[in-house]
Amino acid sequence: MAAVTVDRPATTLVEAAPAADPAPLGLAAFALTTFLLSGHNASFIPDAIWIGPALFYGGLCQLLAGMWEFRNRNVFGATAFSTYGGFWLGLGMVVVLADVSKNFAAGLSGSNLTNALAWFLIAFAIFNTYMLLHSMRVSVAVFLVFLTLEITEIVLAIGFFNISHGGTEWWLHAGGWCGIVTAAVAWYTSSAGVVNGMASGVVFPVGAAPIGRVGSPMPRRAEAH
Repeated sequence: MAAVTVDRPATTLVEAAPAADPAPLGLAAFALTTFLLSGHNASFIPDAIWIGPALFYGGLCQLLAGMWEFRNRNVFGATAFSTYGGFWLGLGMVVVLADVSKNFAAGLSGSNLTNALAWFLIAFAIFNTYMLLHSMRVSVAVFLVFLTLEITEIVLAIGFFNISHGGTEWWLHAGGWCGIVTAAVAWYTSSAGVVNGMASGVVFPVGAAPIGRVGSPMPRRAEAH
């Protein structure tokens, strides 16, 4: 029996359109939550008001922004937003659990709480250090976000260690004001992402990448050739 060969047309895979840039949302969520907690650390905003935004805006919304950055093939944005979304979710849950669970609260009594917060910040400062270095391949504005955040995390860690050993809250208040600066830079960068994406040209400059190419080390689908 003779074999019959049927020529089939080649299948063309059409990739879906990329999602809108989620970076302005992630930066705005980070900025607002950082502002609220930093204002408390600087002693001019009452405590606890930051917990809800930490869980749902700085936490959930920023985590979603990170997931959408994965969709856009932006490995830098995905890593940054997902990590700091987890940061705010984790910090908010610690406060909630300490309030509803006596056993959990007992483990963070006295100097254990401030020691734990200091080490929590140091762990994220380690992550932030290499993201700070890599942010020089993105833009000046993004680099300044990570630079001010690095300073904030280190100053706050010093402050919590200092309180654990009977020191004053001076370092903690200083870290709060550093956080205010961080929030302002993040808000500016978020605003630039919104308006520059809407306008035909640059409205709010973010500065060319100090080193390497402009944009993510792994280009978005729109940038890939």
